[in-house]
Amino acid sequence: MRETETRVELTEEEFERLASDNEGGPAAHLSGWLGRVTGLCLFGLSAYVLYWTQFAVNTTIYRVSFLAIVLALVFALFPLIRDRTPRAASIEEWLAGLIGALACLALALQSGIFARSLPAALQLAVVGLTFALMPLATRSRLLITTRVLDWILVALCIGTALVLCLTIEDYKARPTRPTPEELVLGGALILLVLEATRRTVGWILPAIAIIFLFYCYFGPYIPEPFDHRGFSLQRIIGQNALTLEGLFSTPLDVAATFIILFTIYGAVLERGGAGKFFIDWAFALFGKTPSPSAPGRAVVTSGFLLGTVSGSGVATTVTIASLAWPMLRRSGYTPNVAGGMLSAAGIGATLSPPTLGAAAFIIAEYLNVDYLDILIYATIPTLLYYLSCWLMTEADARRLKVTPVKTSDASLWQLTVSEGYHFLSLGAIAVFLILGFTSFLAVFWSIAIAFGLSMIRGHSRLVTPRAFAIGVVAGLAAYGFGKSGLSAQIGLVNLFDGRISVCVFWGMAAATLASGLEAWLALRAGRTPDPAATRMIEALIDGSRSVLGIASICACAGIIVSVVNLTGLGLTISSIIVTLGGGERVVVIILAAIAMWILGTAVPVTASYIIAAVMLVPALTGVGVPEPAAHMFMFYYAVLADVSPPTALAPFAAAAITGGTPFRTMIQAWKYTLPAFLVPFMFCLTPDGLRLLMLAPGGGWPADLGEWLQVLLTTATSCLALVGLAMGATGYALRHANALERILATIGGALLLAADAWADLGGTAFLGVALLLHWLRVRPTLGEKEA
Repeated sequence: MRETETRVELTEEEFERLASDNEGGPAAHLSGWLGRVTGLCLFGLSAYVLYWTQFAVNTTIYRVSFLAIVLALVFALFPLIRDRTPRAASIEEWLAGLIGALACLALALQSGIFARSLPAALQLAVVGLTFALMPLATRSRLLITTRVLDWILVALCIGTALVLCLTIEDYKARPTRPTPEELVLGGALILLVLEATRRTVGWILPAIAIIFLFYCYFGPYIPEPFDHRGFSLQRIIGQNALTLEGLFSTPLDVAATFIILFTIYGAVLERGGAGKFFIDWAFALFGKTPSPSAPGRAVVTSGFLLGTVSGSGVATTVTIASLAWPMLRRSGYTPNVAGGMLSAAGIGATLSPPTLGAAAFIIAEYLNVDYLDILIYATIPTLLYYLSCWLMTEADARRLKVTPVKTSDASLWQLTVSEGYHFLSLGAIAVFLILGFTSFLAVFWSIAIAFGLSMIRGHSRLVTPRAFAIGVVAGLAAYGFGKSGLSAQIGLVNLFDGRISVCVFWGMAAATLASGLEAWLALRAGRTPDPAATRMIEALIDGSRSVLGIASICACAGIIVSVVNLTGLGLTISSIIVTLGGGERVVVIILAAIAMWILGTAVPVTASYIIAAVMLVPALTGVGVPEPAAHMFMFYYAVLADVSPPTALAPFAAAAITGGTPFRTMIQAWKYTLPAFLVPFMFCLTPDGLRLLMLAPGGGWPADLGEWLQVLLTTATSCLALVGLAMGATGYALRHANALERILATIGGALLLAADAWADLGGTAFLGVALLLHWLRVRPTLGEKEA
């Protein structure tokens, strides 16, 4: 196929706008010296994180500095006004300014700052005035063009972080009794996080966090059963800004470690050509023989493979849609049906190992398990999700009588031989984790392997060959320097200690900097630089850019977690759910699923999971659901909210490319994923369902061959359940199914969900009868073309 027939061309701006999920909107691409400065800061953030994987950094200083850099970049790359034209202030901007001013007034009244400390008063005045002037900034051409308020907020982020880092030992001893200056700094930091979250993901999550803060302060005035004793501003700000239990709690810790490392890893793979290879390979797999099912199979398979790199459902949807929509259109799919198929395949990226979504890393921290355990938990549910999508697309291909088409003219064998090394870098993380490496070192070594493998093919090199050679020499020199003892003699043993990973770090750093220098010299000489010269730099910039929204979300969600822990709200909510469900596991699970669905349609995936982890998971564990299953249930439903009415970003993005109606595309995506909505119930309803997480019914890993065979059996019955549910949902098997066959198949599929011996027996019987009746009815027509 010709390139113009196989791809919808999107500009970089269009792609980023469509691919932006609810973990953060599209950041501005600044030009000129400002673009170079922000690019350097993004590059520096990734370099800082990679440095942290090798060298010790104080935990508090690392989290504070990471958040400060992120917030400063958010205010630089997500300007208050994007269109640069004066306009009336929006309600969000008025509220942001009003809340900031009122918060500063509350701090002043609470602590008597104006009477006690002029420097603190000045700080307070700057913060309050900055937020109060936001509505004015939307109408003043001078403030819009100069972005004065944005730069003041950037300065506040940097100044707050510097002060907190320099006085770390002082406030560690009295986090719940902050001084007036610390009260101002902590309050300013909370306001900055709320505003950064508003700019990246909208007003809903910051509004929820503000409601929680009010709830924490006005506890005695809240009606029963939600009332509590209430907390002072000093305690609230101290808990959130001066300890590791609020802004800097587990969510931000995970964002500053796991999440950004994996976004860097994904960006390195993408810039190194892995993403394009996986899509080309999936299309070639079903390519040369025209088939009605080939387009759907290629879309689902490419969604799975690309998702292992991306970790973003919306970005995966947009990438696949731009490639596959012309093919689906020629095959006869309508824009709405094609958009639903594409978004269903793409959203699974958030469930796909090894990258998964950001919330998966937080699960590992909450459960206190290795990330390898989370990968294992997610494997079978991910396969079941894509099996569900596969079955639905297979049935629709026949039901809609689409035209057989080829998906690719490429040779699968030649493609595998020439670029199959990308599979090695993809599986590297799992291998390193199995070998016992820490999660951070496993990701670091996977990045290093992807970096080295990229040099095999000229079109995917991350640095130039000359720069790579310089990097090899630099790495060897660092190794010799560390082993010789010279580094200890001159006081550099902390940077050059002879560890191989440290040498690889310095080698990659030298190669990247040398390659960037080559590009700069070429531009100075008026020549076009080698495209490879800046790919690694661009990958590191992309990795940091991708984490800005998520880090803001995690810090904001930390406020909610802090309030829940202070007030005991989580236990209150969970007890109410258990009471409403009458203590019945299935009813409590359904109530939790509904609550998660509603929450997920308004709040980003990561934030909705974090809220659910502290408020809904206790309800599930209270009725006997094992903790790993409860967390995975909430994670699964947080992801599925992205294809659920009334709001669903992935279908909306797909509809923008196919030209479909957003709402109808969303309904189609919901239909394609409907059987998958029941998958989480499988590992929560009965102890045997834990086998879908590769756990024994009593918890722990299967101990012998017999238990592993039980895992396979439970997986097989789950696959049969999806067959029955897909047949019931689409009304198609070998031919169109009648009402009786669909009812029997649905009942059989529902019974097979229970992961119980008697339910499996009954479900198999119902499904078997449905398939037998269907086969007997349509057998005479199987050799004929369906009318």
